Amino acid sequence: MTVGLISTDSFGRFTIPIMQGIEERLSDGGVAVFMCNATDDPAREARHVEQLLCKRVDGIIVTARRADRRPRLKCPGDIPVIYAFSHVGDPDACCVLPDDAGGAAMAVRHLAELGRERIAHITGPERFEAVALRRDGYRKALAEAGLAEPRGFYRPGVWSESWGRAAVAELFNSRRPPDAIFCGNDQIARGVADALRERGVRAPDDVALVGFDNWEIIAGATRPPLTSVDMNLVELGRETGTRMLNLIAGAQLAGVDRLPCSLVVRQSCGAKGAQAG
Repeated sequence: MTVGLISTDSFGRFTIPIMQGIEERLSDGGVAVFMCNATDDPAREARHVEQLLCKRVDGIIVTARRADRRPRLKCPGDIPVIYAFSHVGDPDACCVLPDDAGGAAMAVRHLAELGRERIAHITGPERFEAVALRRDGYRKALAEAGLAEPRGFYRPGVWSESWGRAAVAELFNSRRPPDAIFCGNDQIARGVADALRERGVRAPDDVALVGFDNWEIIAGATRPPLTSVDMNLVELGRETGTRMLNLIAGAQLAGVDRLPCSLVVRQSCGAKGAQAG
């Protein structure tokens, strides 16, 4: 009645809420959790796996600081393994991820419904899978709304406030700047908000703004408070725990499950505060 939980996240921004949901669900099922931090070190991860197997755990959950593809965990095939906020290329593996594309589409759809027509997307490095998925969701929602993507309105860069400020300078050099900006994370969005204010551009009156991650310490402190996509990571952890209990009981689970995000509406987009699924 024990499960090992291996994380490669030394910061904890994403894995702490996932761990919370996993532990809540497993403890409800009478299962204890051993937590291990591998810090992106394959040798350390292998030692953790060996130690967990010596403890005769009933399963192992692997999570990470970003939802990119990783190598499959090296352990006996009869031990149930789930990848949470992480995934592998093996179709027989069980992986649980947030729906990045769906969350992005939700954000852009919301902006379009508010009457915004020139929606830009400022985001992080293109080497991250989440960046590609959020870009695809952005473009899908624009197409569904019958809106064009003006040239230069998709701006990949880095995950930082400084990039948000720099991207605003680039976007507002054009004759027809955006009337809405969807950001790939909340740090970028906070930089965007600061840059707009410094230029005398009012948010949300002139430009509506939406972020991603719903990192409350940033979203609540942004001026105006930031509308943001929430990946519902605690619930993702609970769902992972439920799947692990089912695997331990003998169920056969495989493939990638992408769980829905929600939109937490604050003042930055110009709509009344609410939460949309």
